[in-house]
Amino acid sequence: MRIRIDSERCEGHGRCYMLAPALVEPDELGNGHEIGDGSVPPDQEGNARQAEANCPERAVLIEGDA
Repeated sequence: MRIRIDSERCEGHGRCYMLAPALVEPDELGNGHEIGDGSVPPDQEGNARQAEANCPERAVLIEGDA
C-alpha cells in the first residue's frame, strides 16, 4: 500500500499530516506531500485511511490497497 497526495487538488488544510505524521509532511506552503516513496507500513494503514477519509479535496490517495 502507498499513500499519494495529488498536488493539483491539495489546498493545504493539513488534516493529512496531522492524522498521519509518519506518512505525510507539509511543504513550505503548508500543502501535504508523502514522505519518501509513500510506502505505508502495516502499523500505519489506519492512519493512512484516516487521512484519506478526512481530506476535503480528496487529494489523499491510497494505491495498491489489497
